[in-house]
Amino acid sequence: MSSATPPLPEPALTPDAADDLAALTALVSDWTTVPDIAERMDVSLARVRQMIADREVISLRTGPRRVVSIPAKFIGDEGPLPELKGTFTVLADGGMNDVEIVRWLFTPDDSLPVPGAPMDALLAGHKAEVRRRAQTLAF
Repeated sequence: MSSATPPLPEPALTPDAADDLAALTALVSDWTTVPDIAERMDVSLARVRQMIADREVISLRTGPRRVVSIPAKFIGDEGPLPELKGTFTVLADGGMNDVEIVRWLFTPDDSLPVPGAPMDALLAGHKAEVRRRAQTLAF
């Protein structure tokens, strides 16, 4: 007999939380899954899960089956974008949860040095500007 306890079921989403997640899913639009990343990077599923645990990427449960999904822009040719981990830390230290972090990174902002959202600015090499703005959110 195994002494391991089965995982607890995830709580059901409230209607407001479900609507919020649906809006976020649409805002990001391009998501990828743990198996897809593992195949693309030629690594094990455990390695991708470790990236999530180490907060190299943020994952959320999306879609009707609530599959663990990662915004596709978080993964570059070599793996997780290195500028993300520190940005996640700054935003989390400012009090944001994972849903809020993803929403902030993908919400368009006309005041950025490049068109689009903070994620687009990160991809264009404006890490310092994005983090500066993230720091100001905490105060």
